[in-house]
Amino acid sequence: MADLFVDAKGLACPMPIVKAKKGMDSLQTGQIMELQATDKGSLIDFQAWVNKSQNELLETKEENGVFTFLIKKG
Repeated sequence: MADLFVDAKGLACPMPIVKAKKGMDSLQTGQIMELQATDKGSLIDFQAWVNKSQNELLETKEENGVFTFLIKKG
């Protein structure tokens, strides 16, 4: 499963991305971070952020207003 879990629930843009970047900086290449957020804008934000980075968005899902992102460090 994930090597790192980041809870960004209740945070508004840009804080979920800020927390994601800090989390990714602590990982080695190939490790996976799971981040949960409740900001609806995070769907677009994470896709754009991953496209600009070397990282890979493995999975995105939404359940009861919580968005979960699995991101592999590239």
